[in-house]
Amino acid sequence: MVGVPTHSAQTSSLSAKERLIVALDVPTVNEAHEIITELGESVVFYKVGLVLQLDPDLRSLFSRLREENKNVFLDFKYIDISATIEGTVRAASLLGIKFITVMGQSHIVKAAAKGRVGHNLKILAVTLLTGMTENDMKKEYNTEISLKEFIKRRAKEASLMGCDGVISSPHEVELIRSVIHKDNFLVVTPGIRRPGAEPDDQKRIASPHDAILKGADYLVVGRPIIRERNKLSATQRIIDEMEAAIASQERLSRSTSLPIPAEVY
Repeated sequence: MVGVPTHSAQTSSLSAKERLIVALDVPTVNEAHEIITELGESVVFYKVGLVLQLDPDLRSLFSRLREENKNVFLDFKYIDISATIEGTVRAASLLGIKFITVMGQSHIVKAAAKGRVGHNLKILAVTLLTGMTENDMKKEYNTEISLKEFIKRRAKEASLMGCDGVISSPHEVELIRSVIHKDNFLVVTPGIRRPGAEPDDQKRIASPHDAILKGADYLVVGRPIIRERNKLSATQRIIDEMEAAIASQERLSRSTSLPIPAEVY
């Protein structure tokens, strides 16, 4: 898509390793600790989601991730009245969380932006869950607009209300880039599956390579890593695909920035 940025300015200097977020979607904190130990220095960013929210040892997980200088993405997809959202985001800011998700309704996004302390926490709005199709969306939201139009509206609203970016499937990344023209607007992409892999309950998926080429800033990967017997090898394969896509983007960028030679008569 001509004129659409390939990713935000915030990720232009980051490596593939720094742009991979591993989802700790396991039932217990103990299992999460085992994954972190196995992956070691190969992963620097982890997502903590709803699966772990009731484990009484969750605080110990946050403490370890901070001590090991890992970035934390708190993916609870908050939805509540404005005062509750504002207080929750303020607490997350003080915990040193890097990313937090809220659902994309305008009053929630606005309250989240109001509750942030400092500029380190990035607030991401969920456009539409990657487990939903267009028909699911129309039924759930009682609308006849297209999925693309729905995503565009959610992304625009999130941007206007002070969000730093959105969570959206790889299928909508280029669409979002075409309507949001802020250099630092992030698109964080779940629904990542390697070619030929089972989609599980995800409906709108892409490979790591394709998601990066479409313009995703960060990829959130859970089951394709944490379900593998050799998690380290699975992680490296995904990073390798991301690196190949980043290299392709850089080659394309260099070729399009070269001056056009004058015609010789």
